[in-house]
Amino acid sequence: MILLLILFAGSGCSALIYEIVWYQLLQLAIGSTAVSLGVLLATFMGGLCIGSIGLPRLRSARQNPLRVYAFLELGIAVCGILVLFGMPSIDRIYVTGAEHGLPGMLLRGLIAAVCLLPPTILMGASLPAIAGWIESPRQLGFLYGANTVGAVAGCLLAGFYLLRVHDVATATYVAAAINVVVALISFGLARRASGAEARAGSVAGNWTIYVTIGLSGACALGAEVIWTRLMGMMMGATVYVFSIILAVFLVGLALGSAGGSWLLRWVRPRSALGWCQVLLTFGVAWTAYMIAESLPYWPALTATTPWYTLRHDLFRCLLAILPPAILWGASFPLALAAAAAPGEDSRRLVGGIYAANTFGGIVGALGISLILIPWIGTQQSQRVLLVLSAVSALLVLLPLRSKTVAAILAVSMLAAGVLAWRLHAVPGDLIAYGRHMTTSAATILYTVEGRNSSVAISLASDGAVEVDVNGHVEATTEPYDMKLQRMVGHLPALLHPNPQSVLGIGFGAGVSAGTFTTYPGIRSITICEIEPVVPPTSTRYFAEQNYNVLHNPLTRMVYDDARHYVLTTREKFDIIASDPLDVFVKGTAALYSKEYFEAVKRHLNPGGMFTLYVPLYESDVKTVKSELATFFDAFPYGTIWANTRDGAGYDMVFMGQAEPLKIDLDEVRRRLERPDYAAVAQSLREIGVGSSIDLLSTYAGQSSDLAPWLQGAEINRDRNLRLQYLAGWGINSNLADYIYREMLGYRRSPVNLFTGPPQLVQSLLYALSSVPNPETAP
Repeated sequence: MILLLILFAGSGCSALIYEIVWYQLLQLAIGSTAVSLGVLLATFMGGLCIGSIGLPRLRSARQNPLRVYAFLELGIAVCGILVLFGMPSIDRIYVTGAEHGLPGMLLRGLIAAVCLLPPTILMGASLPAIAGWIESPRQLGFLYGANTVGAVAGCLLAGFYLLRVHDVATATYVAAAINVVVALISFGLARRASGAEARAGSVAGNWTIYVTIGLSGACALGAEVIWTRLMGMMMGATVYVFSIILAVFLVGLALGSAGGSWLLRWVRPRSALGWCQVLLTFGVAWTAYMIAESLPYWPALTATTPWYTLRHDLFRCLLAILPPAILWGASFPLALAAAAAPGEDSRRLVGGIYAANTFGGIVGALGISLILIPWIGTQQSQRVLLVLSAVSALLVLLPLRSKTVAAILAVSMLAAGVLAWRLHAVPGDLIAYGRHMTTSAATILYTVEGRNSSVAISLASDGAVEVDVNGHVEATTEPYDMKLQRMVGHLPALLHPNPQSVLGIGFGAGVSAGTFTTYPGIRSITICEIEPVVPPTSTRYFAEQNYNVLHNPLTRMVYDDARHYVLTTREKFDIIASDPLDVFVKGTAALYSKEYFEAVKRHLNPGGMFTLYVPLYESDVKTVKSELATFFDAFPYGTIWANTRDGAGYDMVFMGQAEPLKIDLDEVRRRLERPDYAAVAQSLREIGVGSSIDLLSTYAGQSSDLAPWLQGAEINRDRNLRLQYLAGWGINSNLADYIYREMLGYRRSPVNLFTGPPQLVQSLLYALSSVPNPETAP
């Protein structure tokens, strides 16, 4: 039995490594919207459900259980390798035929099914396969717990080592190697022993048990969706935070499964399953309370070491999530024992319970993420989960027909109702400032929860209005932020000889996109935004600053993941201006990869220009070097432009094009003096830029200048997305000015870049020399 537990733990470890790798690979192709993630989740769990139901009905399931299990593990390894090597071809097929709307959704589902269904069906069949070896529901519960323990190890191994240090190929090989080792050991055991003969028969058991375990799965996965979203805002939404949340949830399931299996010696399974659901109503309320009313108000961390921060995050996750996760884990072995009947086919029993639990998980995860959160928000969605837990308890306990049980149950249901009524929403400050909530001094004006993101509008103590997304400030009316947002638009629009078409990546406050409305030659502005609630929310408060770009007749909104849109659109643009989420946010690194930059370059018309907002704050040297080295690798003629705050380094604009850049100072000056450019000149004056020299003096270097500084920097590629791990590690850094001064130390005189009358060139060089250019950073 101990060896079986180890084998099943290995199977769970490899499964989680695959899951993380496949999600990363497929999201690069079909996008990271809630719909795309829903398609991936439904396909993954749907495969588990099909496998758990299908295997007991096959003739091969009556062979030696360990031999069947070994073949399944080998099949998973083969599928894992095939997905790794077949993904580039699948990506190309998808990109060629991708469309938007319903056809696009169907194609995303087909691609996900081709990639995920074969291996996940095999994964889903593994527990029913091994069930033929074991008769006791108690032992099956321990097996399920061991599998979950292995999943914890796989989650941490992939999130903190394999993908952080290596890449998706290495992670896949490790997972496949684990499958092969498990298969070889299983073949060896199958030669030496024979398992219990699976008995024929149908799935007996009360239907209420299957409904209850299905509701349990729905609540578990639905809660995971909600709590991952809320705790991600609270702790920073890095790839490490998401790995910690998933690991803690899995730890709870493993502990609960082991505990529930152990309790089967002394309890009546049906009764214990019912009271477990009753306790879950209190567990859901506990986590909701901790997230909304306790954890956000803990004192802000003063230490900046990544490990200290991660330990703190781990403790908070354990405190908040572990109690209900343990109860959900205990529900599985209790349901197995409650549904078991004399002469029961153990394979069909396990397959039926596992399928009901998995199907419930699919419904819960998709229903919460795609329907309930956008419709009624996270507060009401948690109330729904609490009520569902109470309903599942009633289903199991009412048939017992005991007056004592009925009395206790009535009191419990009343308590559940009170808990649901008292359950509070997360504070608006959390949506606005996340991990910096306790140090903020702002007034929340408005909050809204969308399908992909939560948005807040806040009023800072100095009177600046801010748009905040998922716990982080995205744009403000502060002078230094307004300057950066407009620089993203004005730099390429002024330097391009005749810009007519624009693609804006990310709406934010709409200021960058709105800048283009001031240019007389612009004929179309396409804005790609992942969250539909952002544009109307921002427009309510930033219409003056963004020139009401949302309602401009030139504007066309596209609600999609930016990478997915760039890869699948057939349009080309004169300017692509990108203002994405901060790179430390999980998934955003895909908008900074070499492959993505190359795709952007392919969608530029001849002479086209690309600008990218890059913050220096909340970042470190390795992260900025990786961002810049990757950008220059795709745009070797790129330049960088600095935006300072009170003279100190703050953030930057990277600008790239396919051809060498030459800036005619006289042409830029004359253009700003034209009557039809009066709105452009006014827009610049509003951010403190009174002339072309003022704007161009923000120049901070080019590829040839910074090559020595970037030597050895890691290139961010699709196969590793190294940048999200670097950025997540440096999130607490306060090095913006240090990085800026280091970069200036490598800047050389840009005589090859700027042309024009000597007096204009000298004026620009003088303006550039007024910025300190030390040999070493202070």
